[in-house]
Amino acid sequence: MVLTKLTTCVKIVEKAETVKRYLYDDLKALALSRDKMAFVSGPRQVGKTTLAKSYKKDYDHTSYKNWDESQFRKLWAKAPNDLKNEFDLTKLNKKNLLILDEIHKAKGWKQKIKGVFDELGTELNIIVTGSARLNVFKKGGDSLMGRYINFRLHPLSYGEILQSPKVDPETWKKNIFIKPKKSLPQEPLEKLLALSGFPEPFFSGSEKILRIWRASRNEKIIREDLRDLSRLLELSQVEMLASLLPEKVGSPLSVQSLREDLEVAHGTVTRWLKYLSELFFFFEIKPWSKSIPRSLKKEGKVYLYDWTDVKDLGPRFENMIACHLLKACHYWTDTGEGIFELYYLRNKDKQEIDFLICKDRKPWLCLETKTKDTQIDLKATQKFTSHTNCPFVQLVLTEDVWRVTNENLVASATFVLAGLP
Repeated sequence: MVLTKLTTCVKIVEKAETVKRYLYDDLKALALSRDKMAFVSGPRQVGKTTLAKSYKKDYDHTSYKNWDESQFRKLWAKAPNDLKNEFDLTKLNKKNLLILDEIHKAKGWKQKIKGVFDELGTELNIIVTGSARLNVFKKGGDSLMGRYINFRLHPLSYGEILQSPKVDPETWKKNIFIKPKKSLPQEPLEKLLALSGFPEPFFSGSEKILRIWRASRNEKIIREDLRDLSRLLELSQVEMLASLLPEKVGSPLSVQSLREDLEVAHGTVTRWLKYLSELFFFFEIKPWSKSIPRSLKKEGKVYLYDWTDVKDLGPRFENMIACHLLKACHYWTDTGEGIFELYYLRNKDKQEIDFLICKDRKPWLCLETKTKDTQIDLKATQKFTSHTNCPFVQLVLTEDVWRVTNENLVASATFVLAGLP
Protein backbone atom coordinates (compact mmCIF):
# COMPACT_ATOMS: atom_id res chain seq x y z
CA MET A 1 0.00 0.00 0.00
CA VAL A 2 1.39 3.39 -1.01
CA LEU A 3 1.62 5.87 1.85
CA THR A 4 0.63 9.44 1.13
CA LYS A 5 2.53 12.52 2.23
CA LEU A 6 1.53 14.36 5.39
CA THR A 7 -1.06 17.05 4.72
CA THR A 8 -0.45 19.11 7.83
CA CYS A 9 2.11 19.57 10.56
CA VAL A 10 1.03 17.30 13.42
CA LYS A 11 3.13 15.72 16.15
CA ILE A 12 3.40 12.04 15.25
CA VAL A 13 5.12 9.30 17.24
CA GLU A 14 7.80 7.75 15.05
CA LYS A 15 9.70 5.55 17.52
CA ALA A 16 8.47 3.02 20.07
CA GLU A 17 10.64 4.57 22.80
CA THR A 18 8.89 7.92 22.49
CA VAL A 19 5.29 6.74 22.62
CA LYS A 20 3.40 7.39 25.83
CA ARG A 21 0.78 4.67 25.99
CA TYR A 22 -2.77 5.86 26.44
CA LEU A 23 -3.23 3.98 29.74
CA TYR A 24 -0.17 5.46 31.44
CA ASP A 25 -1.80 8.31 33.38
CA ASP A 26 -5.02 6.44 34.13
CA LEU A 27 -3.27 3.37 35.52
CA LYS A 28 -1.29 5.61 37.85
CA ALA A 29 -4.23 7.75 38.94
CA LEU A 30 -6.88 5.05 39.31
CA ALA A 31 -4.79 2.19 40.69
CA LEU A 32 -1.20 2.83 41.79
CA SER A 33 -1.78 6.14 43.58
CA ARG A 34 -4.70 4.54 45.43
CA ASP A 35 -2.68 1.50 46.59
CA LYS A 36 -4.61 -0.86 44.31
CA MET A 37 -3.09 -3.57 42.17
CA ALA A 38 -3.24 -2.80 38.43
CA PHE A 39 -4.18 -5.78 36.26
CA VAL A 40 -3.20 -5.19 32.62
CA SER A 41 -4.28 -7.76 30.03
CA GLY A 42 -4.10 -7.64 26.26
CA PRO A 43 -2.83 -9.39 23.14
CA ARG A 44 0.63 -10.89 23.08
CA GLN A 45 3.32 -8.30 22.14
CA VAL A 46 0.96 -5.35 22.46
CA GLY A 47 3.29 -3.61 24.93
CA LYS A 48 2.08 -4.66 28.40
CA THR A 49 5.54 -5.29 29.84
CA THR A 50 6.90 -2.10 28.28
CA LEU A 51 4.04 -0.13 29.83
CA ALA A 52 4.64 -1.67 33.26
CA LYS A 53 8.39 -1.02 33.14
CA SER A 54 7.82 2.59 32.07
CA TYR A 55 6.87 3.37 35.68
CA LYS A 56 10.39 2.57 36.91
CA LYS A 57 11.37 6.23 36.93
CA ASP A 58 8.69 6.94 39.54
CA TYR A 59 10.03 4.40 42.05
CA ASP A 60 13.13 3.96 44.19
CA HIS A 61 13.23 0.25 43.41
CA THR A 62 11.44 -1.94 40.87
CA SER A 63 11.42 -5.73 40.71
CA TYR A 64 10.26 -7.47 37.55
CA LYS A 65 9.29 -11.15 37.73
CA ASN A 66 8.28 -13.29 34.77
CA TRP A 67 6.57 -16.66 35.13
CA ASP A 68 8.88 -18.06 32.46
CA GLU A 69 11.87 -17.68 34.83
CA SER A 70 12.49 -21.00 36.58
CA GLN A 71 13.86 -19.42 39.78
CA PHE A 72 10.79 -17.27 40.16
CA ARG A 73 8.47 -20.25 39.59
CA LYS A 74 10.19 -22.06 42.47
CA LEU A 75 9.88 -19.03 44.74
CA TRP A 76 6.22 -18.55 43.85
CA ALA A 77 5.46 -22.22 44.49
CA LYS A 78 7.12 -22.33 47.91
CA ALA A 79 6.97 -18.87 49.51
CA PRO A 80 5.55 -16.03 47.38
CA ASN A 81 5.61 -13.65 50.35
CA ASP A 82 9.41 -13.87 50.24
CA LEU A 83 9.18 -11.41 47.36
CA LYS A 84 9.44 -8.77 50.08
CA ASN A 85 13.14 -9.61 50.28
CA GLU A 86 13.53 -7.92 46.91
CA PHE A 87 12.93 -4.56 48.61
CA ASP A 88 14.30 -2.58 51.53
CA LEU A 89 11.10 -2.08 53.47
CA THR A 90 12.81 -0.65 56.56
CA LYS A 91 13.09 2.83 55.08
CA LEU A 92 10.05 5.02 55.42
CA ASN A 93 8.53 6.72 52.36
CA LYS A 94 10.53 4.57 49.98
CA LYS A 95 8.53 3.82 46.83
CA ASN A 96 8.66 0.23 45.54
CA LEU A 97 7.10 -1.44 42.50
CA LEU A 98 6.60 -5.17 41.89
CA ILE A 99 5.75 -6.29 38.33
CA LEU A 100 4.41 -9.83 37.90
CA ASP A 101 4.32 -10.91 34.24
CA GLU A 102 2.20 -13.88 33.06
CA ILE A 103 1.60 -14.94 36.69
CA HIS A 104 -1.91 -16.10 35.78
CA LYS A 105 -0.32 -19.26 34.33
CA ALA A 106 0.43 -20.43 37.89
CA LYS A 107 -2.04 -22.73 39.59
CA GLY A 108 -3.80 -20.95 42.45
CA TRP A 109 -2.27 -17.58 41.50
CA LYS A 110 -5.28 -15.68 42.77
CA GLN A 111 -5.02 -16.86 46.36
CA LYS A 112 -1.26 -16.35 46.46
CA ILE A 113 -1.32 -12.83 45.06
CA LYS A 114 -4.03 -11.98 47.57
CA GLY A 115 -1.68 -13.06 50.35
CA VAL A 116 1.19 -10.98 48.91
CA PHE A 117 -1.04 -7.93 48.55
CA ASP A 118 -2.56 -8.24 52.02
CA GLU A 119 0.91 -8.34 53.60
CA LEU A 120 2.77 -5.87 51.38
CA GLY A 121 0.13 -3.81 49.58
CA THR A 122 0.71 -0.68 51.65
CA GLU A 123 4.50 -0.87 51.19
CA LEU A 124 4.72 -1.43 47.44
CA ASN A 125 2.66 -1.11 44.29
CA ILE A 126 1.88 -4.20 42.22
CA ILE A 127 1.26 -4.45 38.47
CA VAL A 128 0.10 -7.80 37.05
CA THR A 129 0.25 -8.32 33.28
CA GLY A 130 -1.05 -11.18 31.16
CA SER A 131 -1.51 -12.17 27.52
CA ALA A 132 -4.78 -13.90 28.35
CA ARG A 133 -7.91 -12.43 29.87
CA LEU A 134 -7.10 -12.37 33.57
CA ASN A 135 -10.75 -12.96 34.47
CA VAL A 136 -10.50 -16.39 32.81
CA PHE A 137 -8.34 -17.54 35.67
CA LYS A 138 -10.35 -15.95 38.49
CA LYS A 139 -12.34 -19.01 39.47
CA GLY A 140 -12.78 -20.28 42.98
CA GLY A 141 -10.85 -19.35 46.12
CA ASP A 142 -10.76 -16.01 47.90
CA SER A 143 -12.01 -12.94 46.09
CA LEU A 144 -9.72 -10.11 45.04
CA MET A 145 -12.65 -7.70 45.08
CA GLY A 146 -11.58 -4.20 46.04
CA ARG A 147 -7.88 -4.96 45.70
CA TYR A 148 -7.30 -4.30 42.01
CA ILE A 149 -8.36 -2.24 38.98
CA ASN A 150 -8.57 -4.01 35.61
CA PHE A 151 -7.23 -2.40 32.42
CA ARG A 152 -7.26 -3.75 28.86
CA LEU A 153 -4.35 -2.66 26.66
CA HIS A 154 -4.97 -2.52 22.91
CA PRO A 155 -2.69 -2.02 19.90
CA LEU A 156 -1.71 1.48 18.77
CA SER A 157 -4.46 3.57 17.22
CA TYR A 158 -4.54 6.66 15.04
CA GLY A 159 -5.17 9.08 17.91
CA GLU A 160 -2.45 7.48 20.03
CA ILE A 161 0.11 7.81 17.24
CA LEU A 162 -0.78 11.48 16.85
CA GLN A 163 -0.65 11.78 20.67
CA SER A 164 -4.00 13.56 20.48
CA PRO A 165 -5.37 14.94 23.75
CA LYS A 166 -7.90 12.51 25.22
CA VAL A 167 -11.45 13.76 25.65
CA ASP A 168 -14.49 12.26 27.34
CA PRO A 169 -16.83 10.25 25.10
CA GLU A 170 -19.60 12.86 24.95
CA THR A 171 -17.12 15.54 23.86
CA TRP A 172 -15.67 13.23 21.20
CA LYS A 173 -19.14 12.46 19.86
CA LYS A 174 -20.02 16.16 19.75
CA ASN A 175 -16.72 17.11 18.08
CA ILE A 176 -17.04 14.74 15.14
CA PHE A 177 -20.20 16.57 14.07
CA ILE A 178 -18.36 19.91 14.01
CA LYS A 179 -16.77 20.64 10.64
CA PRO A 180 -12.96 20.42 10.99
CA LYS A 181 -10.91 23.55 10.33
CA LYS A 182 -7.95 21.69 8.84
CA SER A 183 -7.05 18.34 7.38
CA LEU A 184 -5.30 15.57 9.27
CA PRO A 185 -2.43 13.37 8.05
CA GLN A 186 -3.41 10.27 6.13
CA GLU A 187 -0.01 8.57 6.35
CA PRO A 188 -0.32 7.22 9.92
CA LEU A 189 -3.72 5.73 9.10
CA GLU A 190 -2.43 4.00 5.98
CA LYS A 191 0.63 2.81 7.86
CA LEU A 192 -1.63 1.29 10.52
CA LEU A 193 -3.71 -0.35 7.82
CA ALA A 194 -0.59 -1.83 6.22
CA LEU A 195 1.44 -2.81 9.29
CA SER A 196 -1.05 -3.24 12.20
CA GLY A 197 -1.09 -1.40 15.51
CA PHE A 198 1.38 -3.70 17.24
CA PRO A 199 4.49 -1.67 18.14
CA GLU A 200 7.19 -3.92 16.64
CA PRO A 201 5.92 -4.19 13.05
CA PHE A 202 4.43 -0.68 13.06
CA PHE A 203 7.63 1.09 14.06
CA SER A 204 9.76 -1.17 11.84
CA GLY A 205 7.97 0.27 8.80
CA SER A 206 8.65 -3.01 7.00
CA GLU A 207 6.15 -5.51 5.60
CA LYS A 208 8.93 -8.12 5.67
CA ILE A 209 9.32 -7.63 9.44
CA LEU A 210 5.52 -7.75 9.75
CA ARG A 211 5.36 -11.18 8.09
CA ILE A 212 8.15 -12.58 10.27
CA TRP A 213 6.60 -11.09 13.40
CA ARG A 214 3.10 -12.38 12.59
CA ALA A 215 4.27 -15.96 11.99
CA SER A 216 6.15 -15.96 15.29
CA ARG A 217 3.27 -14.40 17.23
CA ASN A 218 0.64 -16.80 15.89
CA GLU A 219 2.83 -19.78 16.67
CA LYS A 220 3.42 -18.61 20.24
CA ILE A 221 -0.27 -17.95 20.83
CA ILE A 222 -1.22 -21.48 19.82
CA ARG A 223 1.87 -23.51 20.70
CA GLU A 224 2.57 -21.81 24.06
CA ASP A 225 -0.31 -19.71 25.37
CA LEU A 226 -3.08 -22.05 24.24
CA ARG A 227 -1.20 -25.04 25.61
CA ASP A 228 -0.87 -23.33 29.01
CA LEU A 229 -4.53 -22.30 29.05
CA SER A 230 -6.25 -25.43 27.78
CA ARG A 231 -3.88 -28.41 27.72
CA LEU A 232 -5.27 -29.15 24.25
CA LEU A 233 -3.60 -31.82 22.13
CA GLU A 234 -5.18 -30.85 18.78
CA LEU A 235 -2.96 -27.78 18.29
CA SER A 236 -2.50 -28.35 14.54
CA GLN A 237 -6.28 -28.28 14.05
CA VAL A 238 -6.57 -25.10 16.10
CA GLU A 239 -3.89 -23.58 13.86
CA MET A 240 -6.06 -24.49 10.87
CA LEU A 241 -9.06 -22.84 12.56
CA ALA A 242 -7.01 -19.68 13.16
CA SER A 243 -6.00 -19.63 9.48
CA LEU A 244 -9.68 -19.72 8.44
CA LEU A 245 -10.79 -16.77 10.56
CA PRO A 246 -9.31 -13.95 8.41
CA GLU A 247 -11.66 -14.99 5.60
CA LYS A 248 -14.65 -14.65 7.95
CA VAL A 249 -13.95 -11.08 9.09
CA GLY A 250 -16.89 -8.70 8.74
CA SER A 251 -19.54 -11.37 8.14
CA PRO A 252 -21.76 -13.27 10.59
CA LEU A 253 -19.76 -16.28 11.72
CA SER A 254 -21.13 -19.74 10.97
CA VAL A 255 -19.79 -22.31 13.41
CA GLN A 256 -21.47 -24.98 11.28
CA SER A 257 -19.35 -23.96 8.27
CA LEU A 258 -16.16 -24.11 10.35
CA ARG A 259 -17.20 -27.48 11.75
CA GLU A 260 -17.57 -28.86 8.22
CA ASP A 261 -14.21 -27.44 7.12
CA LEU A 262 -12.41 -28.92 10.13
CA GLU A 263 -14.46 -32.14 10.31
CA VAL A 264 -14.97 -31.90 14.07
CA ALA A 265 -17.99 -31.55 16.35
CA HIS A 266 -19.87 -28.27 16.72
CA GLY A 267 -19.04 -28.10 20.43
CA THR A 268 -15.35 -28.63 19.71
CA VAL A 269 -15.18 -25.65 17.34
CA THR A 270 -17.08 -23.52 19.87
CA ARG A 271 -14.59 -24.46 22.58
CA TRP A 272 -11.57 -23.71 20.37
CA LEU A 273 -13.04 -20.34 19.40
CA LYS A 274 -13.52 -19.53 23.07
CA TYR A 275 -9.85 -20.26 23.78
CA LEU A 276 -8.64 -18.11 20.86
CA SER A 277 -10.85 -15.26 22.04
CA GLU A 278 -9.53 -15.53 25.60
CA LEU A 279 -5.99 -15.31 24.21
CA PHE A 280 -6.82 -12.11 22.28
CA PHE A 281 -6.41 -13.67 18.84
CA PHE A 282 -9.81 -12.34 17.79
CA PHE A 283 -12.89 -10.72 19.27
CA GLU A 284 -16.56 -11.08 18.45
CA ILE A 285 -19.30 -8.47 18.36
CA LYS A 286 -22.92 -9.51 18.63
CA PRO A 287 -25.98 -8.10 16.86
CA TRP A 288 -28.07 -5.55 18.74
CA SER A 289 -31.64 -6.84 18.57
CA LYS A 290 -33.64 -4.75 21.03
CA SER A 291 -36.33 -2.73 19.26
CA ILE A 292 -35.00 -3.83 15.83
CA PRO A 293 -37.68 -5.62 13.76
CA ARG A 294 -36.55 -8.90 12.17
CA SER A 295 -33.10 -8.54 13.71
CA LEU A 296 -30.48 -11.25 13.87
CA LYS A 297 -30.09 -12.38 17.45
CA LYS A 298 -27.20 -14.85 17.65
CA GLU A 299 -24.65 -14.74 14.84
CA GLY A 300 -21.68 -12.60 15.87
CA LYS A 301 -19.06 -11.06 13.57
CA VAL A 302 -15.39 -11.78 14.21
CA TYR A 303 -12.45 -9.38 13.93
CA LEU A 304 -8.72 -9.95 14.46
CA TYR A 305 -6.49 -7.88 16.73
CA ASP A 306 -3.90 -8.13 13.95
CA TRP A 307 -6.00 -6.88 11.04
CA THR A 308 -3.11 -7.27 8.56
CA ASP A 309 -3.97 -10.98 8.38
CA VAL A 310 -7.05 -9.88 6.39
CA LYS A 311 -6.09 -9.68 2.71
CA ASP A 312 -8.89 -7.66 1.06
CA LEU A 313 -8.88 -3.89 1.63
CA GLY A 314 -12.57 -3.50 2.51
CA PRO A 315 -12.73 -6.11 5.30
CA ARG A 316 -9.27 -5.05 6.55
CA PHE A 317 -10.37 -1.42 6.86
CA GLU A 318 -13.57 -2.49 8.65
CA ASN A 319 -11.48 -4.68 10.97
CA MET A 320 -9.13 -1.79 11.80
CA ILE A 321 -12.08 0.49 12.60
CA ALA A 322 -13.59 -2.27 14.78
CA CYS A 323 -10.33 -2.42 16.76
CA HIS A 324 -10.32 1.36 17.24
CA LEU A 325 -13.93 1.37 18.45
CA LEU A 326 -13.48 -1.61 20.78
CA LYS A 327 -10.37 0.04 22.24
CA ALA A 328 -12.38 3.20 22.94
CA CYS A 329 -15.25 1.23 24.49
CA HIS A 330 -12.89 -0.70 26.77
CA TYR A 331 -10.98 2.44 27.74
CA TRP A 332 -14.09 4.45 28.58
CA THR A 333 -15.50 1.53 30.57
CA ASP A 334 -12.25 0.78 32.44
CA THR A 335 -11.79 4.45 33.40
CA GLY A 336 -15.31 4.97 34.72
CA GLU A 337 -16.98 6.91 31.91
CA GLY A 338 -19.86 4.45 31.76
CA ILE A 339 -20.51 1.00 30.34
CA PHE A 340 -19.66 1.12 26.64
CA GLU A 341 -20.23 -1.89 24.38
CA LEU A 342 -19.80 -2.56 20.67
CA TYR A 343 -22.48 -4.24 18.56
CA TYR A 344 -23.61 -4.36 14.93
CA LEU A 345 -27.04 -4.05 13.31
CA ARG A 346 -28.43 -6.53 10.80
CA ASN A 347 -31.91 -7.78 9.96
CA LYS A 348 -33.21 -10.79 8.10
CA ASP A 349 -33.51 -8.69 4.95
CA LYS A 350 -29.68 -8.50 5.02
CA GLN A 351 -29.68 -4.76 5.68
CA GLU A 352 -26.79 -3.87 7.97
CA ILE A 353 -24.90 -1.14 9.76
CA ASP A 354 -21.37 -2.21 10.66
CA PHE A 355 -21.19 -0.89 14.22
CA LEU A 356 -23.37 0.36 17.04
CA ILE A 357 -21.81 1.79 20.19
CA CYS A 358 -24.07 1.47 23.23
CA LYS A 359 -23.66 3.50 26.41
CA ASP A 360 -25.17 2.10 29.60
CA ARG A 361 -27.19 -0.45 27.57
CA LYS A 362 -28.70 2.17 25.25
CA PRO A 363 -27.82 2.87 21.58
CA TRP A 364 -25.43 5.83 21.39
CA LEU A 365 -23.85 6.04 17.92
CA CYS A 366 -24.15 4.11 14.62
CA LEU A 367 -21.11 3.81 12.33
CA GLU A 368 -20.58 2.39 8.85
CA THR A 369 -17.25 1.91 7.03
CA LYS A 370 -16.47 2.42 3.35
CA THR A 371 -13.10 2.45 1.61
CA LYS A 372 -14.36 5.09 -0.86
CA ASP A 373 -16.47 8.19 -0.52
CA THR A 374 -19.86 6.84 -1.54
CA GLN A 375 -23.44 7.88 -0.91
CA ILE A 376 -25.16 6.64 2.22
CA ASP A 377 -27.65 3.79 1.90
CA LEU A 378 -30.47 5.96 3.20
CA LYS A 379 -33.08 3.21 3.20
CA ALA A 380 -31.13 0.96 5.60
CA THR A 381 -29.76 3.87 7.60
CA GLN A 382 -33.15 5.47 8.22
CA LYS A 383 -34.67 2.12 9.17
CA PHE A 384 -32.04 1.42 11.83
CA THR A 385 -31.55 4.96 13.17
CA SER A 386 -35.29 5.41 13.59
CA HIS A 387 -35.35 2.39 15.88
CA THR A 388 -32.12 3.16 17.76
CA ASN A 389 -32.72 6.94 17.93
CA CYS A 390 -29.02 7.77 17.66
CA PRO A 391 -26.88 9.61 15.08
CA PHE A 392 -25.13 7.95 12.14
CA VAL A 393 -21.59 8.38 10.81
CA GLN A 394 -20.13 6.84 7.66
CA LEU A 395 -16.33 6.61 7.88
CA VAL A 396 -14.41 6.57 4.63
CA LEU A 397 -10.77 5.90 3.85
CA THR A 398 -10.77 8.77 1.36
CA GLU A 399 -8.96 11.92 2.55
CA ASP A 400 -10.53 15.27 3.50
CA VAL A 401 -14.18 14.26 3.37
CA TRP A 402 -16.70 15.85 5.74
CA ARG A 403 -20.31 16.50 4.79
CA VAL A 404 -23.75 16.13 6.27
CA THR A 405 -26.35 14.29 4.18
CA ASN A 406 -29.93 14.15 5.49
CA GLU A 407 -28.59 14.76 9.03
CA ASN A 408 -26.13 11.86 8.64
CA LEU A 409 -22.39 12.49 8.60
CA VAL A 410 -19.95 11.21 5.98
CA ALA A 411 -16.37 11.84 7.14
CA SER A 412 -12.80 10.72 6.57
CA ALA A 413 -11.71 8.19 9.15
CA THR A 414 -8.92 10.52 10.26
CA PHE A 415 -11.41 13.12 11.51
CA VAL A 416 -13.37 10.56 13.53
CA LEU A 417 -10.48 8.49 14.91
CA ALA A 418 -8.22 11.39 15.93
CA GLY A 419 -10.15 12.00 19.18
CA LEU A 420 -10.21 8.36 20.28
CA PRO A 421 -7.66 6.90 22.75
